[in-house]
Amino acid sequence: MSTIDTLLERAQELASDGERVTAAKLRPVTLASGQTLGLITLDNGEDHTKPNTFGFGSLLALNTAIDQALADDSIAAIAVTGKPFILAAGADLTSIQNGGSDGVRTIAELGHAVFRKLGDGGKPSFGFINGLALGGGLEVALHCTYRTVMDSAPALGLPEVMLGLVPGWGGAYLVPNLLGPDKAVTLILENPLNNGKTLNGEAAYEFGLADAVFSGADFLEQSLLWASAVLAGEIVVHRPEIDRGEGWDAAIKRGEGLVAAKTGGASPAAAKALELIAAARDADRDAGFAAEDDALEAMSQTPELIASLYAFDLVQKRAKRPAGAPDRSLARPVTKVGIVGAGLMASQLALLFVRRLKVPVVLTDLDQQRADKGVAYVHAELDKLLAKGRATQDKTNRLKALVTGSMDQSVAFAGADFVIEAVFEEMSVKKQVFAAVEKVVSPECVLATNTSSLSITEMASELEHPERVVGFHFFNPVAVMPLLEIVKGEQTDDATLATAFATGKGLGKTTILVKDSPSFIVNRLLGRFMGEVAKIADEGTPVPVVDSAFAGVAPMPPYVLLSLVGPAIALHNNETLHRAFPDRFYVSENLRRVVEARKPGFYGADGAIDPEVEALLVQPEAPVVKTAEEVREQTLAALADEARRMLDEGVVAAPEDIDLAMITGAGFSFWNGGLTMLLDITGISEKVTGKRFH
Repeated sequence: MSTIDTLLERAQELASDGERVTAAKLRPVTLASGQTLGLITLDNGEDHTKPNTFGFGSLLALNTAIDQALADDSIAAIAVTGKPFILAAGADLTSIQNGGSDGVRTIAELGHAVFRKLGDGGKPSFGFINGLALGGGLEVALHCTYRTVMDSAPALGLPEVMLGLVPGWGGAYLVPNLLGPDKAVTLILENPLNNGKTLNGEAAYEFGLADAVFSGADFLEQSLLWASAVLAGEIVVHRPEIDRGEGWDAAIKRGEGLVAAKTGGASPAAAKALELIAAARDADRDAGFAAEDDALEAMSQTPELIASLYAFDLVQKRAKRPAGAPDRSLARPVTKVGIVGAGLMASQLALLFVRRLKVPVVLTDLDQQRADKGVAYVHAELDKLLAKGRATQDKTNRLKALVTGSMDQSVAFAGADFVIEAVFEEMSVKKQVFAAVEKVVSPECVLATNTSSLSITEMASELEHPERVVGFHFFNPVAVMPLLEIVKGEQTDDATLATAFATGKGLGKTTILVKDSPSFIVNRLLGRFMGEVAKIADEGTPVPVVDSAFAGVAPMPPYVLLSLVGPAIALHNNETLHRAFPDRFYVSENLRRVVEARKPGFYGADGAIDPEVEALLVQPEAPVVKTAEEVREQTLAALADEARRMLDEGVVAAPEDIDLAMITGAGFSFWNGGLTMLLDITGISEKVTGKRFH
């Protein structure tokens, strides 16, 4: 382990002129008790869309501020907070990408050396978590003696495992020793492996990450008053007693199960993080932090980290600049939205549109009762947000007033700039819907379809203005899944397309331009995936063996996914693709039997194959039973073939768009880089198609 002086010198050498340095601004604050607190505010000089991060320069700045506060005898305690809405988003990942092995080791040790001064410096310290705090942004607060959190903080967590890393600035040691090993398993493993789940401020307080929670309006003032009371002895913070015996063993066993189920051994970072949590039971702080340094350096040399950083770059950069999108200046304003249908999907869309765009939204259906039911759903969901403290009464009332329902489209869609249909997935039905809508809206009104597989071009073919029809394919649940596939029909014009992209951005979605082709990106690849595994199962490999093949590849086993999306929807998608590409897309007769029997999936409530489903399945006379490894290889080979065909057809602009879609629309893992990077790393790309994707 290097000395702090050596680390500071090396950091000066490694600091890049390109780093957006997060300044650490120290100012004295006189508390109600009369004592002086040294308040350090982290601020990179940008707005909340560019979070504070910690690179070499930022750690040097924080080190200087902490040293100044510790050296000033008039300062009784130290606090760290962030610019509005942001504490920090963790490490500057370019430091990991560009620093090499030496750079990774240096930034790991330097982060520990600087942050631990907050806990070991001899003065009480406070972390005022005033907004987003991820990775190192949360760890800097964990090093403090006490923590407060803003109730509306959007995201707190340690997502490193999702990125092929481990919490490397104290998190893997501090969390189990502060909150216990079971909560450490949840925060460090379970949440990141659950599509990067984070905690909001209120949930973080209940979880134990903070000692007090305050509202956003006067968060800093309340935190200072609370700190004053703590320093004066008026408030005493009690820490939970940690079970270092059977409770620790049970937590590690639960972690082992999670890692096996979620990664199938494909994530070295997950295994290493669990190892660090296990070791934190007996290690002292020096040993715990040194183990994190070793682990971070080791993880920086894995192909999984390269894939993770590639995936992170897609989500952070490519997602913000969709390839092929028209000039945004062509977009027309959307001041009113119409929705055809008032069922569950339509109601989810209405909730999203009104919350994000804050414009009038009108649901229409065949009768007023159905329309009113859709409106009632939206109102109920808004009330839930109010009850959780995520909205004010005034805001809730305003949003409710914007959502109405009607059976008269001529009245409902008057003045609408954007109308989206969410009706039955049948071409004739959708054509009929758009023919009716076209008669009552302006020629410039965008007509969007939420179809998951049907041709946009055919849907618009009989309209007077086919140029304003565009695919606007959301993924379920609408509020949660980030991806929005924007599909260009043969006659879709640039103004319509630009308006669709601008609207998608306003809705907070990751938008990708897709050529009009059967099932677009995600559903086409999932169709090939599900078709291949169904064929393998129909030929004789037991469903549980098939399902066991994809841990660490897909976010859930294929037959579990089938239950989630619904057997009927999966069958419809594969039938659509089979009609387009009969030689490649298999339609399972066993799946058809399950659909005809109206079964919700293959598994029962006990997690075993439903006996009634098993009785429906026709077994082959000469079964072919494959191993899990053979199942995985055959299925990935099929996906490699399909991805290459999609690129050759121009369905998307580049492999990056396939990966971005599979990460944000299908939950494929960061540590695999989505799909095409995984196919490259495993050598399947070259084996199947003769060349790599990257």
